[in-house]
Amino acid sequence: MALKKDKQKVLGEVFDEARVKSFLNVPARPDVNQDYDILEKAYRGMKAENFETFVNFFKEEGRDLNAKNPAGQTFLQVISEHKLAANYIDILKSAGAKY
Repeated sequence: MALKKDKQKVLGEVFDEARVKSFLNVPARPDVNQDYDILEKAYRGMKAENFETFVNFFKEEGRDLNAKNPAGQTFLQVISEHKLAANYIDILKSAGAKY
């Protein structure tokens, strides 16, 4: 049995300032720290250059770059295990995120 994708991949989506900021208002899962969840959703939905802009807005709002997931890990700790996350890791470190 083949599985059907529930949404189509969007190519060439424009991430203007308003679109980037919209990730700050994405509802978090009830069992996850809101700041952690928002970082994860932005990481999964943005290219590195957009993520860098997002992180600046995130910090301006006083949000926590070192928020932890239910397992007690920061977002930086989690993505440090991802093969293709080097640019995102650099962005988070430059913004003050810690392991």
